[in-house]
Amino acid sequence: MPRYSFVLPVHNEQETLAELYRRLAATAEGLDGDVELIFVDDGSTDDSFRILNDLHAQDPRVKVIRLSRNFGHQLAITAGTDRATGDAVVIMDADLQDPPELVPELIDRWREGFEVVYAVREAREGDGRVKRRVRELAYRVLRRLAAIDVPVDAGDFRLVDRKALDAFRSLRENNRYIRGMFAWVGFDQTGVVHRRPDRFAGKTKYSWGRLVKLGVDGVISFSDVPLRLTLAAGFLVSLSAFVFGIVTVILRVAGVGIVPGWASLVVLISFLGGVQLIVLGTMGLYVARIHEEVKARPLYVTREAVGFDAVAPPGAVEHEGRPFLERAP
Repeated sequence: MPRYSFVLPVHNEQETLAELYRRLAATAEGLDGDVELIFVDDGSTDDSFRILNDLHAQDPRVKVIRLSRNFGHQLAITAGTDRATGDAVVIMDADLQDPPELVPELIDRWREGFEVVYAVREAREGDGRVKRRVRELAYRVLRRLAAIDVPVDAGDFRLVDRKALDAFRSLRENNRYIRGMFAWVGFDQTGVVHRRPDRFAGKTKYSWGRLVKLGVDGVISFSDVPLRLTLAAGFLVSLSAFVFGIVTVILRVAGVGIVPGWASLVVLISFLGGVQLIVLGTMGLYVARIHEEVKARPLYVTREAVGFDAVAPPGAVEHEGRPFLERAP
């Protein structure tokens, strides 16, 4: 069994993989135990899988999981952690914005007794001021709304002890916000501050739309505050309409300020209709999540696994009693 497992989700990173492997291998040489490097090909359409296969051929520590399609960053991480066997598991991105050279420092804090050691980004090279401010605001809003303590500006780059990883692996919801899930499982946690470099090559796979979806996943998965806010908004609008009705009656009786017309009525109806749509939409998001969970589909489908024993991880799709399209090293 390796002492350290590295889990790296990969999506169209052919320009980065060679340099990433070189730096990972250099980092692994300085560690006090055996290492496995688990790359999860999340439906790449470039030569990423071929390059990873070549790396496995020259270094058996490299193991590759190829998913049947693009399931997304969070599920790719899940696929890798399901296969990790190390005493400590390091989760990091494959774009070299999570520097492998920081791993020894994470391990030092793990040896001190911390079961989850996350990397806190002190600064982000390449990010504009607007993007930084939006990220900071999103983290602070999430901490206010969610019933968990998510560290500000800490992404998925972290080292996780086996006990914490086993607890995380027991959580099998479909819409995953992994940094929030690790905050939820608890254990002793601490952060290591670092300066996050710009991408080594290629373009970011997280568009604004994906970032917004990730934030919504975090809020809905760990908080019912949006539902309570819509309930409060409903009461507020109802109270305002009641007060407006009383004022209208008083003005009608007094004969003051009454101008025939329908503009105010249209505005009021439109406002009430908008509030109703907001309430229904918020409820719909939660109902949609319930619908996803009750279908009980597997989180991901493995097309091919290279370098592993032919043993299916938890919840893996199987074919005739065997792991679906798995193959031994």
